[in-house]
Amino acid sequence: MIVGKKLDIGKDLSKYNKINSFLNPQYVYVPLVSGSDKNITVVVKKGDYVYKGSIIGKSKGNFRIPIHSSVSGIVIDFIEKSYLDGSKVKCVKIENDFKEQVISKKEVVTKISKYSKEDFIKVLQTCGVIGMGGAGFPTYVKYNTDKKVDTLIVNAVECEPYITADYVLVQDKMEELLEVVDAVMEINGIKEGIIAIKKSNNELIKKFYNYLGTYPKIKVVGVNNIYPAGWERGLITKVKGVDYHKLPLEKGIVVNNVSTMLAIYEALKYHKPLVERIVTFTGEDLKEPQNILVKIGTLASDVIEHIGGTVKENYLLIAGGPMMGSEIDDKDLIITANCSCVLLKDLVSDNDIVNCMRCGKCTDVCPAHLSPVLIKDNLKNVKNIKKLKAKRCIECGLCSYICPSKIRLRELVIEAKKKMDSGVK
Repeated sequence: MIVGKKLDIGKDLSKYNKINSFLNPQYVYVPLVSGSDKNITVVVKKGDYVYKGSIIGKSKGNFRIPIHSSVSGIVIDFIEKSYLDGSKVKCVKIENDFKEQVISKKEVVTKISKYSKEDFIKVLQTCGVIGMGGAGFPTYVKYNTDKKVDTLIVNAVECEPYITADYVLVQDKMEELLEVVDAVMEINGIKEGIIAIKKSNNELIKKFYNYLGTYPKIKVVGVNNIYPAGWERGLITKVKGVDYHKLPLEKGIVVNNVSTMLAIYEALKYHKPLVERIVTFTGEDLKEPQNILVKIGTLASDVIEHIGGTVKENYLLIAGGPMMGSEIDDKDLIITANCSCVLLKDLVSDNDIVNCMRCGKCTDVCPAHLSPVLIKDNLKNVKNIKKLKAKRCIECGLCSYICPSKIRLRELVIEAKKKMDSGVK
């Protein structure tokens, strides 16, 4: 049974506003990182002129993905900035010349379903399309397989509080979304397309049905309005009634986030590299919460200033949503392709934390059926952590949310997982 909790907090702050844009920052800081891969070959140097879409780095790992400049201009430095997970990453600092120069313009592809599977995979790879829901996994890898794919699930659930980037994207780009889902299915010989969305989004579901007659192989499936209903394993269990060992592909299933699907659309239609994304800038400490289209590598602080600034001088900045996001200590956060939200909230003091009450609420609410408090208690004993199956944690943050003692259980379980990975005894 999938457990969770209804969390609609904060979505009305940005859900009904139109999508705005901030596409002219003076500088961008393009991170030399691809998903979790920070082993990057840099192919530019200080003083180089780069075009919008120019390759500035290439990953050296198993999945070769290029990193593109999001503006045209001059490379002026290499500098560290804050990444989505709170770590510091090396970035290419580029001064924007505001000309949006590209190396060459390519023809618009009228019928995107006509790609061969080989060319489809090549386009996704060369355009640097990655999963935009958080993990940043190279998208082409999911399709680069000889295994038969029967089902494509488009994850439009967006269950985390405050975040509405996918919601407004579906609202604004529904026809494009259906076109690309249909094309991906045809190119890869996929029989069934499922768009998973919360049942509470009635207006979007009704809008989908205005178009679905044109796409008989695509259906919309409503899921309960609980968090974390968008968790990939739980979602597949809900809409397909199956489980898998390591990867959905074992059951002939591929899952892509809504923003990723639209990035695939732009790659197939316009040969456009992944250099922009829609981000929810929100929170009670922001004057004008909204969804905004920004360049990859833009400083979050520049966006905040552009959209009207903050209510308070001191606030907590969270990269990602309030449940799975990371607290960033400074204002050097850069927007990356897998950053869907920048949240500003009141500072929380460690003085608010009290001793565990042994209430068991964290265990009751855990979708992975773990006992976070016992993992916390055994942080110094890796053998016990393994027995408690800490690696199964999906880092959803429900344990921290539900804890009446305000203990940061999610962070402590993540620490336990890191100890297991490092081999600490």
